[in-house]
Amino acid sequence: MREYDLRVDPYSAGQGTETELRSLLLWLREDETLRREARGRIRSSAAIAAAGGTAMGSPGFDLLQLTVGSGLATGSLVFSVLQWQASRHGRAPALTVRRGPYEVTLTGGEAGDPEALQRIVAVLESAGGDGSGDGGGDGGARGDGDAGGDGAARGDGDGSGDGDGADDGTA
Repeated sequence: MREYDLRVDPYSAGQGTETELRSLLLWLREDETLRREARGRIRSSAAIAAAGGTAMGSPGFDLLQLTVGSGLATGSLVFSVLQWQASRHGRAPALTVRRGPYEVTLTGGEAGDPEALQRIVAVLESAGGDGSGDGGGDGGARGDGDAGGDGAARGDGDGSGDGDGADDGTA
């Protein structure tokens, strides 16, 4: 099983963060390729942070947590999310997808760029690694910002990348 956290950029969420996440979750549940392999729930990231002993309060629901079966390709999930963004007809909010220490921001423009899609999928798949996830380092993978225009991939220092900050396929 793989886990993904998806967040809508609150500044680009035309109908509100929670409404956009509920729309995305419904879209994913109706996708025939994901229906049996993906389970999701909408939560508040503040509640998660509070459990860890930091932030308090709840600004509302702003996080979609997905658990995906191992039979589902990361590319299928990314493609379905991009289809959802395209269906929003110019109102598509930017969406950050996080798996392990890596996160990728999808703006919707990546759908027309096969190379950007390959980089996005590679970054998210590399997050599977060996599961240790707490080594040193200064940010394993970082996109060059051209993943479809505004897309970017970042690591948060699990030491699995080569540390040079470049998305050179070695993350």
